[in-house]
Amino acid sequence: MLKGKIIVAGIGPGSQEDITPAVLEAIKTSDVIVGYKYYFQFIEGISKPGAICIDTGMRKEKDRAEEAFKYAEEGKTVCVISSGDAGIYGMTPLVYEMKKEKNSDIEVIALPGISAFQKAAALLGAPIGHDFCVISMSDLMTSWETIEKRIKAAAMADFVTAIYNPKSKGRYWQLHRLIELFLEERDPQTPVGYVRQAGREDQEIVITTLSELDIEKIDMFTIVIIGNSQSHTFGNQIITPRGYYREGRDANVGLGQSIMIKSFKTIESELKNKEIPLGHKWALLHAIHTTADFDMENILHVDKDAVETLNKSFLSGKTKQIITDVTMAASGIRKGAIERLGIEAKCYLHDERVAELAQQHDITRTQAGIRLAVEEHPDALYVFGNAPTALMELCKLIRLGKAHPAGIIASPVGFVNVKESKHMIKPFKEIPKLIVEGRKGGSNLAATLVNSILSFEDAEQLRPGRNV
Repeated sequence: MLKGKIIVAGIGPGSQEDITPAVLEAIKTSDVIVGYKYYFQFIEGISKPGAICIDTGMRKEKDRAEEAFKYAEEGKTVCVISSGDAGIYGMTPLVYEMKKEKNSDIEVIALPGISAFQKAAALLGAPIGHDFCVISMSDLMTSWETIEKRIKAAAMADFVTAIYNPKSKGRYWQLHRLIELFLEERDPQTPVGYVRQAGREDQEIVITTLSELDIEKIDMFTIVIIGNSQSHTFGNQIITPRGYYREGRDANVGLGQSIMIKSFKTIESELKNKEIPLGHKWALLHAIHTTADFDMENILHVDKDAVETLNKSFLSGKTKQIITDVTMAASGIRKGAIERLGIEAKCYLHDERVAELAQQHDITRTQAGIRLAVEEHPDALYVFGNAPTALMELCKLIRLGKAHPAGIIASPVGFVNVKESKHMIKPFKEIPKLIVEGRKGGSNLAATLVNSILSFEDAEQLRPGRNV
């Protein structure tokens, strides 16, 4: 007896224009069409005259597969239809499993279709331009424990993630839990798009963010796509870059800068509190990157808008000098940045007048250097990475009305008068300050905090900037 065959075909998300030519031909030439009854409206008028149409209700997948094999055994060509791509949450796996179980010699042919997530992605722009995964929220055949593990893995691995079966009348809380898990790993402003009834008459397209997604608007006919850390919006589109433009744009960045960018993103992902003001976060990322010390999250104090205010002061040309207590702090400030902004970074410690002034007044050389600096640049940004006595000297001169610093970075390190010197500057509320509390500090830390101010215009991309 002549054997028939089974063609398992994906008919796309819902419009005939999204059905592939191969699938159209299969439907036109098959003797029998088997599928969920809701899908037949999308292939109306395509099947050949006299074709047998077998439509069943929801959750009758095994029955449909059995019917397909029955007619194929009779020598007929059977087309089993699934929406989207039949191999993605569709009939193809089941038909192959049944073929194996029956030890059948019926030929099975799988024809791909346009999946709902592909259609949704195209309508949203280009959200799946890089590595992505697809997760179904349906727990009918997969335990929620397993689904949650997959959600956590996708969030941690920075995959663009498409969500199938996001919500139903019975499953109302699972999508809320997914958003909770993603917010543990992703920025709340991560772009999210969803498309309801993709490719159909009542199609609806919405672009929002991870924190603003209204799950009450989501149902079983909706595909949700969550962007990754590189995804961004452009007009009414979501774009996840593949990297082609970045290759050219960052060609002059170099390996070191690339490592720095990755380090910043790693640090940000490990912060206990990601919801801090951007200026504070930018300074904190620099501090942790320099020290590899996450205790900075507890001890770095940044006055409200201090980084933003000082950056504007440099960009506008209002502040032209940076004064450091020791030469090592000055040497750590990025030369490209100060040249670009026309800023002078200066340390008076080796000025020929310092030794005589220190001996004459019985003070330290760093104190003497600050006295000289205040005489010439009373309104500079003052930076301390080593000497608490120098910071205490500045406090004295501010109280005498001789110094009017644009800002202060207080990061002296040590065991004598270190904590006290930092407490002494706190009463000057009108002066923007960045303070490393306690005994910790150092010239390298002081310098990197200056660099965070100079490069703050790059903070929106959370990227360490030009060379700055």
